[in-house]
Amino acid sequence: MTGRRRREDDDELVWWWAMREVAPLPGKTPPARPAAGDASPRPLAAPDEGDAARPRRPASGAPAAPDLAPGRAPGLDRRTLQRLGRGILPIEAEIDMHGLSQARARDALAAFLARCRRSERVCVRVITGHGRRGAEGTGVLRDAVPRWLNEPDLRGLVLGFATAQPHHGGHGAFYVLLRKRG
Repeated sequence: MTGRRRREDDDELVWWWAMREVAPLPGKTPPARPAAGDASPRPLAAPDEGDAARPRRPASGAPAAPDLAPGRAPGLDRRTLQRLGRGILPIEAEIDMHGLSQARARDALAAFLARCRRSERVCVRVITGHGRRGAEGTGVLRDAVPRWLNEPDLRGLVLGFATAQPHHGGHGAFYVLLRKRG
């Protein structure tokens, strides 16, 4: 495996990054940051206003994958996308992000999707809540999740997503279809 990092190394780095602000118990020392070569995860803070206009490119310099949108997933067959949007695919796991700040919700979403992919879950539900903001009445997390799913670190895990059906949360939730490991 020359030139490639082991999956365990990536998992350790992701865990360390997610736990970076957690205080250890009294008398315990925090684990050291794992060695990760030149690749370290980017900060998961709330994006700047200019981030939406900035083109996303993977670190390798390869062209970015086409953006996903609810009900639009380049490379995914139409029938599967329709089944996802209709709520027909079985939901294998879910995360409820009600009450989380943007930074915590982003971290929780990244960890949840990585965990689901390792567990070979395919269809998951992400509950954001409807929120209340502006005249449209859309929530901060509701608006942020599609953007986050298109960011390079999560885009590699996600095949597509769709707004949930009313009995699964409607506009306050998304169905997310994950790539299979391999």
